[in-house]
Amino acid sequence: MDKRLEAFKRLLDIMDDLREKCPWDKKQTFQSLRILTIEETYELADAILNNDHKGIEEEIGDLMLHMVFYAKMGSETNAFTIDSALHKICEKLINRHPHIYGDVTVNSEEEVKQNWEQIKLKEGKGKKTVLGGVPQSLPAMVKAYRMQEKTKQVGFEWENKDQVWEKVEEELIELKKAIHEEKDKGRIEDEFGDVMFSLINYARFLKIDPETALEKVNQKFKRRFEYIEKNAPKDMMDMTLGEMDALWNEAKMI
Repeated sequence: MDKRLEAFKRLLDIMDDLREKCPWDKKQTFQSLRILTIEETYELADAILNNDHKGIEEEIGDLMLHMVFYAKMGSETNAFTIDSALHKICEKLINRHPHIYGDVTVNSEEEVKQNWEQIKLKEGKGKKTVLGGVPQSLPAMVKAYRMQEKTKQVGFEWENKDQVWEKVEEELIELKKAIHEEKDKGRIEDEFGDVMFSLINYARFLKIDPETALEKVNQKFKRRFEYIEKNAPKDMMDMTLGEMDALWNEAKMI
């Protein structure tokens, strides 16, 4: 037997055992498992960001377990099975890659993405609009990036990054104006959101993932602040900002 199939069957068999015999596994539902799946997804994202191949391997296994778990629960109510789920994704991939499994010709990655979005719209399945397939529960920054990517596929796009930067500057002026005029918090929040949205768009034009860029800054900030905590000569509450800033500058040199 193919080693991949052997490993997958082993996981399926273990899942059957756990669901039948383990008190914790027997109690789980789609709802109770959902938050744990989200946590595992973020752990995989961390491993990817840290280029931790061993961690990626482990987290892929954890997520695979969750997928098998959901399929097991689905089979118990005859809602769906692991094989029906896998056949569906296979059919979806074949249908959305007509340049591989059909007679469509493409000349670039962009054409592949455009075809993908157009085929999705034709498939329907309740998602009748370009943005209908963007999950509501996505983190706001990821959602903004995905919406911009999707509308791009139907031609709703700036011509170049200079135009996008001009929009960033325009939104910054409007934010400053709202603050200066002491507008209500809701108006300032709206203008701040416009700045964020336009910066995410600019990052996209620079081929930078804004979520990854921000997380790298988060980690850098965390390392530097922890350096201050570790090397503080006295309780940080008793330190001046100047003293902490000096340690911050030391941390930047490391």
